[in-house]
Amino acid sequence: MRVFLTGATGFIGAQVARELVGAGHDVLGMTRSETGAAALSGIGVDVHHADLGNLMAIRAGAAQADAVIHTAFDHDFSKYVANCEQDRRVIEALGAELKDSNRPLIITSAVGMGERGKGEPAIEAVLNRDHSVPRIVSELAGNDMLEAGVDVRVVRLPQVHDTAKQGLITPYIELCRSKGAVAYVEEGINRWSAAPVADVARLFRLALEKGQAGERYNAVAEEGVPFRHIAETVGQGLDRQVQKITSEQAKDFFGWFAMFAQLDMSASSEWTRARLGWTPIGPGLIDDLERTDYQPS
Repeated sequence: MRVFLTGATGFIGAQVARELVGAGHDVLGMTRSETGAAALSGIGVDVHHADLGNLMAIRAGAAQADAVIHTAFDHDFSKYVANCEQDRRVIEALGAELKDSNRPLIITSAVGMGERGKGEPAIEAVLNRDHSVPRIVSELAGNDMLEAGVDVRVVRLPQVHDTAKQGLITPYIELCRSKGAVAYVEEGINRWSAAPVADVARLFRLALEKGQAGERYNAVAEEGVPFRHIAETVGQGLDRQVQKITSEQAKDFFGWFAMFAQLDMSASSEWTRARLGWTPIGPGLIDDLERTDYQPS
């Protein structure tokens, strides 16, 4: 089928583009740059020029497709709330274009939106509408579109990694580099789920080919890696001291990252694996962190 893919040159989106092309799909990839356009053309992807602020151009891309996979997101976390609101507007625009058709819209969210509390891993069946992380607005927008008759499916992401990027750990590394030390909060027992980027891309394809309206899929290979273990591995990579700090000290040390450093983001993918036949095969998060080049770029 012909798939309109936003974020087609991004860390995850580029892998999704290759996965779709390899499976025989016709891909229309969204990019805002000529460099991105050349990269997409080089792997057999048609180019659609647009950026996240141009909702009419985004709708025009969706109008040309049998399905939409929305992976684009502005990852400037200093403007996280505003960027989540922008994502809501994009989802609403895509949904408006696909309404009254059977064309699926696959959106991207975070595993924490399925948080159950009491330290239990997040699951697909739960939508925590009151979650404190602003990304909840993406799922709420998707749910509104679902109720309006759009075939919305959600892929929830953990820390997606290879040896170049590792989700929120990438800015964590840069923050610790600037501080000259690596820190974790209290005992560092809060856990972060994770998955290799190639496995995540394959899940997006399976959600397209085998998914159903209203379903949520957790792209989780590892249910929960303790944050202290992440910090110790980063400390070895940076050759920096690893220190424990209190929750009261977290804001001063981490700044905007303090909220994330203390979150437990463990999640299960048991249902997703059974539902879509998805079996992650890539390396673990710590394996990739151990093989990462920590020299400043």
